Amino acid sequence: MADSFLGGPERPLYEIKANLFKALAHPARIRILEILSTSAAATPVSAILADTDIEPTQLSQHLAVLKRHHVVRGHRVGNAVYYELAHPKIAELLVIARVFLTDTLSAQRDQLDAIGALPPIGTAAR
Repeated sequence: MADSFLGGPERPLYEIKANLFKALAHPARIRILEILSTSAAATPVSAILADTDIEPTQLSQHLAVLKRHHVVRGHRVGNAVYYELAHPKIAELLVIARVFLTDTLSAQRDQLDAIGALPPIGTAAR
């Protein structure tokens, strides 16, 4: 019964949000989004390939996931395919995630420093 809140009319919204986070849940996709977020215009796939070590077929799969979840949109010009963020707030989401990560790592470093300042215990076997 713990998941009973998921049975209401808001369930599809929670599923959509969960799928958005699933779409973001790969380091390569985050890198792709960072590349797209720094560009003022749509970015050709060739430029994304040049900025990453992702194989072309894998890049295509990652872009398809992002496109399927409406995170990016693409269009073809001649033989080239260009991608851009589907919404400008996605760049803001990336910034917020980076700030969160920075704050979390900083807090962990503070905890490690605090442990290092503790007095020694027992005798260490060598």
